[in-house]
Amino acid sequence: MCLSIPSKIKSIDKEMNSCIVDTMGVERSASLDLIDQEVQIGDYVLIHIGFAMNKIDEFDALESLKVYQEIIDKMEEKERLESQNA
Repeated sequence: MCLSIPSKIKSIDKEMNSCIVDTMGVERSASLDLIDQEVQIGDYVLIHIGFAMNKIDEFDALESLKVYQEIIDKMEEKERLESQNA
C-alpha cells in the first residue's frame, strides 16, 4: 500500500518537464512526465516515486493535509508521553 501526501506546486520547469512541490513544508523536485492533466503553480498533486501522478482539488488536498497533521500530532504526543514514562 502506498500513501501519497498532497503537494503544492511552487514552480514549473517546462524545459525539464518537472516542478518543485511543497509537501508539508518540505520542498522537492517531481517529474511531470506521467501526469495527464495540465498543471500550474498553486495546483495540488499527488507524487509517487518522484512523479506527479494526479492533480487533486484544493479543498480535498487541504482536508487530507489536515488529517495528516492530526496523525503527526498524535504520534508526537504518544512519543512524548512514552519518553516521560521511560
